[in-house]
Amino acid sequence: MAQGRGSAEVVVVGAGDICGSNCKQTADLVKAANPAAVFTTGDNAYDNGALSDYRTYYEPAWGQFRSLIKPTPGNHEYQTSGAAGYWDYFNGVGNNNGVAGERGKGYYSWDVGDWHFVALNSNISMSAGSAQEVWLRNDLKATGKPCTAAYFHHPLFTRGSHSPTTTARPIWQALYDNKADLILNGHDHNYQRYAPQRPDGTADATNGIREVLVGTGGRAFYTFSRTMPNIEASNDNTYGILKLTLSATGYRGQFVPVAGRTFTDDFSGACKQKGTTGGFSLTADPATVAPGGSTTTKVTVSGTGSANLSLSGLPSGVTASIQPNPVTAPGAATVTLNAAASATPGTTTVTVSGTAGGQTKTTTFALTVGSPSSDVYFDDFERDTGWTVGASDTATTGVWERRDPEATAENGDKQLGTTTSGSNSLVTGRLAGSGAGSYDVDGGRTSMRSPAITLPSGQPRLSFRWSVGLGANASTEDYFRVTVQGTSSTVVLEQKGTGAHVNGSWRTASVDLSAFAGQTVRLLVEAADGGATSLVEAQVDDVRVSRG
Repeated sequence: MAQGRGSAEVVVVGAGDICGSNCKQTADLVKAANPAAVFTTGDNAYDNGALSDYRTYYEPAWGQFRSLIKPTPGNHEYQTSGAAGYWDYFNGVGNNNGVAGERGKGYYSWDVGDWHFVALNSNISMSAGSAQEVWLRNDLKATGKPCTAAYFHHPLFTRGSHSPTTTARPIWQALYDNKADLILNGHDHNYQRYAPQRPDGTADATNGIREVLVGTGGRAFYTFSRTMPNIEASNDNTYGILKLTLSATGYRGQFVPVAGRTFTDDFSGACKQKGTTGGFSLTADPATVAPGGSTTTKVTVSGTGSANLSLSGLPSGVTASIQPNPVTAPGAATVTLNAAASATPGTTTVTVSGTAGGQTKTTTFALTVGSPSSDVYFDDFERDTGWTVGASDTATTGVWERRDPEATAENGDKQLGTTTSGSNSLVTGRLAGSGAGSYDVDGGRTSMRSPAITLPSGQPRLSFRWSVGLGANASTEDYFRVTVQGTSSTVVLEQKGTGAHVNGSWRTASVDLSAFAGQTVRLLVEAADGGATSLVEAQVDDVRVSRG
């Protein structure tokens, strides 16, 4: 493999044929793996992939991974016209685009570590020259990642009850031509691993693609009905997930069984040399600059080629320079940002464009112009800044997530369908469901903990926006709480149930942190349904620590 591209190993997990009424065990495996991303190989919510199926069966188990999920649809999703329930669940009701790709298409790609993943839709045309196949070839040519995996529902090779899906062969051919490394499938409710092979089924240890069929997410098993060449491992009576540990040069795959089962599988492989004619990709780090000051951030160029970089979308009063420019990939450039004293405080999305070899790629980063008092920390939850979910939480629904909330009401507003800036906030179960009690906090405590914040000396201050909605059935065992954790811990805000309705509204909290000056602290945000089932909804937005 080419040198200089490596990053730390990342873990990606997934399965297909998941949730009817028996997928909590595999959800527990996903959570224990602590992955960077989660894929699904289709048939995610039985029987018909309707929005009600997703909310009833999938959401209580696998819904906790919404911020990590990279789904594909199966044939059961299409038992609801146009797979409408699938798109409505993952993208939002009526939304054309979202985490599941464009409505009606469902093919998209994403990167994690040194790997390029391609999600495909085997329920629409996969023929040579089809929109999906043409898009796939262009996408594979453009990536600068050294390793490639693709996943979709219907397998080309299977020894299970279903017949091989020969219409997937053109997709296989495109992946083979571009030296992909792994193909992941579902559809047959069992586990199968194949040796690297060509689209025609000929074994090919040098350029072949390894297929792993992992239809073991929780639906009733299908037995094996035939033998297949190149099969290396198979099992038709064990639920589990596929865990992939990925590096810049290869992969390790493990079938992880549910508790009480003994079948496992462990395999590895090296990524194929992609050559020097591939494309490139861009990433950029967020930046904060004070009015009248300057700062730097980094743009990383992966892949091959020499990319000319430019910026657009800089806020008024901010200028930038890029050195070096162009950047020879793999490499990086330093962006120096200068803010005039009159620059308006706020956060702006800046676009970085790169052109190399006739290709143009873009990425974005968040540029925050801080107030003259200079923020120590600010989070509007428009991007992942490192908040973590509590490992010992017990809530079964309504867990904290960084998402766009939907409104609920019961004798007044409970969960607000608004944020105080941008699209996202921290929210206890973003979905509205059929009513205020559908996705509120149930079954115990849910928490999120901030990244470490180093406080200056003097009189630093914490401010944040918050909302809590409590039903008349909420008691003092039900609460919303914010705690500052340093060398000691202090609860700075607490709202408990009162036996009367407490309606949601955006409020502002302001806290003197002088007692923590000079310490490194974290913020702990909690909500709990501590007694009998009761209505608890909470939100947090625009967390700021300033020098005071």
